[in-house]
Amino acid sequence: MTEPSAWKSGVTLALLAAVCTALVALTWHLTAPRIAENEQAALERSLTPTLEDLLYDNNLTESEIVIPPPHELPGKEPVRVYRVWSGEQPVAAVFIVEEPGGYAGPIRLLVAVRYSGELTGVQVLAHRETPGLGDQIEPAKSDWLQQFVDASLSDPPRERWRVRRDGGSFDQITGATVTTRAVVRAVRLTLLYFEAHRDEIFAAEPNREAAE
Repeated sequence: MTEPSAWKSGVTLALLAAVCTALVALTWHLTAPRIAENEQAALERSLTPTLEDLLYDNNLTESEIVIPPPHELPGKEPVRVYRVWSGEQPVAAVFIVEEPGGYAGPIRLLVAVRYSGELTGVQVLAHRETPGLGDQIEPAKSDWLQQFVDASLSDPPRERWRVRRDGGSFDQITGATVTTRAVVRAVRLTLLYFEAHRDEIFAAEPNREAAE
């Protein structure tokens, strides 16, 4: 009696596992399009504020390329870039970078750069900085990020791309110098990369790897 009972239990468990796997696969199949739509909408909401002053007519999410490591951008992860065009004229590029040097961990940033090299805006997408101090980099909590708008490697000069405490041109947040240093460094590295690789970035095919 023991052996048949164990065999039946094994078959029952196998059938249950198969049914559960099928249900998970079906759920994923049904919800994947909605998830993709929600992710695209969230991305577009993040991209749009940095491009408000620009005229463009392409679908940003369809212009994505990926820059694989190693690269001279912040962090060691692949970097997504969204190219902005008006007709066939390149207008700007939006980088999603991860700066590893935050006080409490990596800081994920959106950095938008005009084709001519000036910043149109910087947004913080994710961070774990200290509440009440480092989290002041969030636009909802302070206007600290606004000092990057229209900045470039010539204004201020690239040697002054540091916080004021280090002899640079950018204000730091009181009690959060490490955090603000990290953001300034990440934006500066992004501008330097764009300056060196602008042609490759706009020449790359969508969803293909660009300049390394």
